[in-house]
Amino acid sequence: MEKATVKKKKQVLLYYCVEMEDVARKIASESDSIILHSINWRSFADGFPNLFINNAHDIRGQHVAFLASFSSPAVIFEQLSVIFALPKLFVASFTLVLPFFPTGTFERMEEEGDVATAFTMARLISNIPISRGGPTSLVIYDIHALQERFYFGDNVLPLFETGIPLLKQRLQQLPESEKIVIAFPDDGAWKRFHNQLVDYPTVICTKVREGDKRIVRLKEGNPDGCHVVIVDDLVQSGGTLIECQKVLAAHGASKVSAYVTHGIFPKRSWERFLHKNDGSEKAFTYFWTTDSCPHTVKVV
Repeated sequence: MEKATVKKKKQVLLYYCVEMEDVARKIASESDSIILHSINWRSFADGFPNLFINNAHDIRGQHVAFLASFSSPAVIFEQLSVIFALPKLFVASFTLVLPFFPTGTFERMEEEGDVATAFTMARLISNIPISRGGPTSLVIYDIHALQERFYFGDNVLPLFETGIPLLKQRLQQLPESEKIVIAFPDDGAWKRFHNQLVDYPTVICTKVREGDKRIVRLKEGNPDGCHVVIVDDLVQSGGTLIECQKVLAAHGASKVSAYVTHGIFPKRSWERFLHKNDGSEKAFTYFWTTDSCPHTVKVV
């Protein structure tokens, strides 16, 4: 008799930046096939990076990944230096996981002189050296502008993932008595996410200009008596979400919650959503976000 062959699961060696260490350890704890490897993130006296890839000889012929966080311009250069070096160490394949593409909101030129930094970032990433296995696999979650997939060159294979399955998992844990309705703050969010949330009734809001102000209004759908969950890809100041909440509450929503994949929250804007013990009404019942922006996770 022929022996049955058991297919061995592919082992992945995962490197990570300093900010993503906690996330990397969580990922590795979920799978025996992910082995953590580290970088020495040192600096010279002048502040420029002095980097060392540990176990460089041992990764030849292995599948290698790097978990990145481009949270500020200050940390991008040192990570790019490592990202450009890893595929040249004769690895079998190289995957770059960049959960949040930070320049995604700066993707177009509206007048002469504007700089589309998303395109610049895509060009930099597109020049990652090809490994033995071919182009780099680039994994990004809920990139802000879907057309940015066309900014990347042929040296990388962009794979766009989404955090919506995490939201659906959470919604299923809510009491069955709650009637959930999904709200989109604008048509862009509806186009992006509605196909993934077809099991829920939807409400669409719209932003209109009145002079210098941007006013949120209800475009279609009925939130009356429902627990309405606003869904978007990211939040910065939170102004749009707050205006949406006011509109939904005015149209009879019993509860309003929010989900965003990327909680950026510059200048501690997350504090606007805290439930304070001052007797005021809790505007948002829940606010869900992922750990794609590690600085936010740490402070919140």
